[in-house]
Formats: sequence, C-alpha cells, structure tokens
Amino acid sequence: MNPPYRKIGAYSHERAAAERIGVRVTNLYTAFLGAAVLALAQGGQLSAITPRSFTNGPYFLPFRRFFLDRMSLELVHVYERRGELFADADVLQENVVVRAVRGGCQGRIRLSTGRAARAEIVSVVEASDVIHPDDPQLFIRIPIDQAAATVAGRIARLPARLTDLALNVSTGRVVDFRTRENLRSEMSHDCAPLIYPGHLSAGRVRWPCGADRKPTALVMNDATRSLVLPSGDYVLVKRFSSKEERRRVSAAQFREGDVGTEVVAFENHLNVFHRANAGIEPALATGLTIFLNTSTVDQFVRQFSGHTQINATDLRLLRYPDRATLVRLGGLVTSHGWPRDQRDIDALAGECVAGFEPDTLSEVAG
Repeated sequence: MNPPYRKIGAYSHERAAAERIGVRVTNLYTAFLGAAVLALAQGGQLSAITPRSFTNGPYFLPFRRFFLDRMSLELVHVYERRGELFADADVLQENVVVRAVRGGCQGRIRLSTGRAARAEIVSVVEASDVIHPDDPQLFIRIPIDQAAATVAGRIARLPARLTDLALNVSTGRVVDFRTRENLRSEMSHDCAPLIYPGHLSAGRVRWPCGADRKPTALVMNDATRSLVLPSGDYVLVKRFSSKEERRRVSAAQFREGDVGTEVVAFENHLNVFHRANAGIEPALATGLTIFLNTSTVDQFVRQFSGHTQINATDLRLLRYPDRATLVRLGGLVTSHGWPRDQRDIDALAGECVAGFEPDTLSEVAG
C-alpha cells in the first residue's frame, strides 16, 4: 500500500473513525496502516511505503504500540534522499518501505538503504537492535551497518539518564506567533532578551546578531512573565534540521553573561536543558554541550530521527556520561579553549568519555 499522507485534527471524522477500530493516530497514513493490520489474518503480510515519522516521537507512540503488539517486522528500507519520492505532495521527510507479518514471533530484521528502491547497503540485525527492550517510547531505530551498530553500543554503555543528572529538558516557552504584540526588534528596559535558533553559532549564543531579522526581545508584562527563565547557564539544542544538514544535533551553551539581564526568553524552536526551571552549573553545562555535539551522538540520533525534528523526548531518552565526567569535560574546555571544529570536539570528549576516544570515532565522524 501507498497510503495518503495528511495530518488529521483531534476532532476530525477520520480521527474518530480510527479510534472506533482501536487505532489512535495523528496522520492519515497511520490510520490506513492500522486498518490494514486489522484486516490481516494471522500470517498475513503487509508491505507499505510511507514517511518515516511513525518510527519516532511521542505523537506516534500509541500507533507504534498498536502496530508492534500485532505485527512482526521483517524488513525496513530507507530511501536515501529526503523528499525524493513524494516531492509533489510536500512530504519533506525520509521515506521507508516496511514489510511486516501479522502475529508470529519477532525474529531478525533486514535493513537496507539506497536511492529509490535499490538497496546499496543491506544488513540483518537482531530485533533488539531496532526496538530496544527497555525503551518505553518503542522507537524503531535503523542501525544500517556495523558502524551504526558500534555507535549504538557506545551510547548504550553510558551510565546516566537525564534524571540521574538532576536535569530537565523542555521546549522553549515563547511561541512567537501567539504573542506577536509582545515582540520587539530592539531591546529596551522593559524587555527580556529573546533567543532564537539563529542565535546559535559554533556551540555558543550570539545575541542579538544572527537570527535573520527575527525579533530580539520580549516585552515583560503579566501575559509574558511565565515565558521567561532566570538568567543562568543553559544548554540549547535546535529542534529542527534537515537531512541534508551536516549535523542533526546542534547544541550551544547559553552563559549567564551572554545577555546581561536577570531573565531570558527562549523561542519554541529550541530545546532547553535546565535544572528545575533555573540554570545549570557552568562546567556541567559546558561538558553537556560538548557531549551533545560529538559525532557519536549525532550519528546515534540519526538512527531513529529520520524526520527533521529533535524532540525533548528524544533527548530525555538519550543516555549520558555521569555528572563527574561531564564536569571534567567542561573543565577541559576551560583549560584548552572552546573547540575549533568537529575533530577538536571529538578529541576533547575522547579524553573523558569511555569509548569516545578519537581513534574509535574516526569511522563515524563523517
């Protein structure tokens, strides 16, 4: 099947029809997949070409749970170029072909990638490499070759979750089109600095320059006070990228002195690492920024983030070095200066993080 691709509203008749058959969806293509699953007898086979978005993210979790409870994956093929197949329908995501069987025991899964339907790289992996048994979000990961499997192993061996570091991550609070009347192009005494993704450059925040004519400030009043955070050190990650960009994960450290005000506002296209809605210890923030910008993290995220968005959920599920390691990494930056390029970032991480040594990173540094 090649189901139609279209978002469906929470109160649409398509959404209601899908829920009547037990499928909770946010896009029409997953409603068609769900209906097809229910039409199959035990042992029946489904082959479908769709966007990759269902493999990742919180909005598709109910569908992934529904699908994986009933189907055994046999094959996933990833089209190499985003939008190549459905450019006329404005589908600007990676596309996949999935083959699955109703019921049965989940066995090994065949993964492939290439232009159009021609498989240029093929591997057969254990199901646990694609759907991690301890992943509550049921992400469908696609470690297409041995280098990808090596990257996944490095991340899996890291000791900490974000909760172990006593850190939180959430999207920036300012949705600009919802508060246009409070946006300003120049800073004044009654405003808070407003940070956009365009202010992030080479791991640091350059404000007010660089945001491509975006507003610079947010007026402070009763309607906007809940949208700001106290000034401090934060780690920012761009939420959106494209497959063609060099990096999928792009992190920067916001330092307390970057804007010289008591409060700061972050726009909604940023993910913000914080501690209980306040700043993070500077050395920890620096180390976390370097870690997120390593080649290993970037390559790992690409295994499950085929669409253009990095969700806060993705970052919560990532494994991290322990706090002492991140602080030590931050201290190295203080001693050696901010890294000049990707090679320097990976070299710094390799001095602190086990398994991230430069010689082991060369195969995936890209």
